[in-house]
Amino acid sequence: MKKYSKILVSVSVLIIAFASCKKNYLDEKPYSSYTPLTLTDSLGFEASAVGLYNYESTILTYSSAQGWPSVWQVGTDVANATANQQGIEVPYYNYAQLTSTDGAASYIWGKYYALINNANIIVDGVESPSTTKIGQVGKNAFAAEAKFFRAYAYNNLATLFGKVPLIIHTITAPKTDFVRASLDAVNAQIVSDLTFAISNLADLSAGTGKLNSQGKPVGRANKYMAMQLLAEVYLRMGKNDLAEQQAQAVINSGKFSLIKARYGVRAGGAGDYYSDMFVYGNERRAQGNSEAIWVLEQENPSTVVGGNTDAAQQRRVWGAAYYNISGLVISDTLGGRSIGRLRLSNWVLYGLYPTGDMRNSQYSIRRRYYYNDVTKPATYGQQVPFTGPDTLYKICPSTTKWGAYDPNDVFGYAMIKDFMMMRLGETYLLLAEAQVKQGKTADAATSINVLRTRANAPQVTSDQMNLNFVLDERARELIGEENRRMTLMRTGTLVERSLRLNSNDVQHPTTGLAAKNLLLPIPLSEIQLNKDAVLEQNPGY
Repeated sequence: MKKYSKILVSVSVLIIAFASCKKNYLDEKPYSSYTPLTLTDSLGFEASAVGLYNYESTILTYSSAQGWPSVWQVGTDVANATANQQGIEVPYYNYAQLTSTDGAASYIWGKYYALINNANIIVDGVESPSTTKIGQVGKNAFAAEAKFFRAYAYNNLATLFGKVPLIIHTITAPKTDFVRASLDAVNAQIVSDLTFAISNLADLSAGTGKLNSQGKPVGRANKYMAMQLLAEVYLRMGKNDLAEQQAQAVINSGKFSLIKARYGVRAGGAGDYYSDMFVYGNERRAQGNSEAIWVLEQENPSTVVGGNTDAAQQRRVWGAAYYNISGLVISDTLGGRSIGRLRLSNWVLYGLYPTGDMRNSQYSIRRRYYYNDVTKPATYGQQVPFTGPDTLYKICPSTTKWGAYDPNDVFGYAMIKDFMMMRLGETYLLLAEAQVKQGKTADAATSINVLRTRANAPQVTSDQMNLNFVLDERARELIGEENRRMTLMRTGTLVERSLRLNSNDVQHPTTGLAAKNLLLPIPLSEIQLNKDAVLEQNPGY
């Protein structure tokens, strides 16, 4: 046996030695693959396109700074920070601290330019002469998806920073000579990208089917997303008649309808049809949400590996920290564990909603809490009294839009709900804004009344119509959904509205807000690294 074993060993050594002499011995020759090797075929483009949604998700689900969602709400007219703030949001209500070294401004700048570069990779790949494995229709579809995201990123950058470097091809090597393009040039590129996207993105059926006209899931980009974004872009550009056309086209398409009846996973339970839209399992078009234009879908990472890109903090930020009250325990009926990093402003809570407005019902804004700890029968079922500082974040009134209970994560670190990026309710508000800015006040009142009828709220008249009223109505309809800071920056109303409606908070008042804050500072790190050209700073920073 020993002799036989030695022969085997000797033979093995000879085989290895012989094989090692061949240079290609370790070269891999995959005969099939689940991952694209190059960006030349449909598999590669498909993976890259899906990556755009993944990357946008990383912006929304950023958790290293848990106050990230607060950055876009506190210090405006709708929200204030609480004692449970984290730090990244401080310069956005204490504006004296908003400088060119601000972490939030730097983060969003870098993220959107990374998204743009990822989109440029697809566009350049489509336009490359070496891409011959897919036809022109397929090329146009991938390019349209990429150009939508490029336009989306540039519109956000232009809203936040004004003039920005315009990059429409892939950056593959270090570059240190960026300059800020004119706002006209940036806007022209956005309009061009969206016009192309509208012509080449998928259409939708009139119902709530699961696939679009290109056979892809309805969560992927569709032409109406591009139309809605273009309406917003035209409003920012002051081309209000064109904005009206785009909004009307979405509304008149027949592909969407306002939710006006109970539906979905909670249809037979407590609630109303407006709040049904924000129930986990009801948000997507394929789940019955006929109002959904763009829903950025997330999956529960407890059941789908990689279903969520980070650990979204929206529920923790927007909801009250009720579990800190003795006699209250974490439960699904209270929306899971929240920690109250912001609270709704007094204007929202006490001055915004008319009597009877469904959007202010107990199912949309929770204003009362009842003891639910069964181990404490003396208080169980009784209302929690509003006394002392507990009302500032522990049991403060809060929107229920982000509430969701995950039994796999009772501690509630991550938020598992989808992101409602665009819906028909906002389309009517963009339409009303465009009409007001053209002096079409009667038409604007008609547009607003569509939403008010749905909400069982009092009707409005043409003499009530102005930009401030439209922005009030946006808060009623979209609280907790829209990026309020960007809306007020886009409309140039951040300073006036924030100081008029929300400068007297007892805990964290809005201070130092000035006209310069209608734009964010260009990150100092970008200016310093850009050694071969001047990247100008915004005035006042």
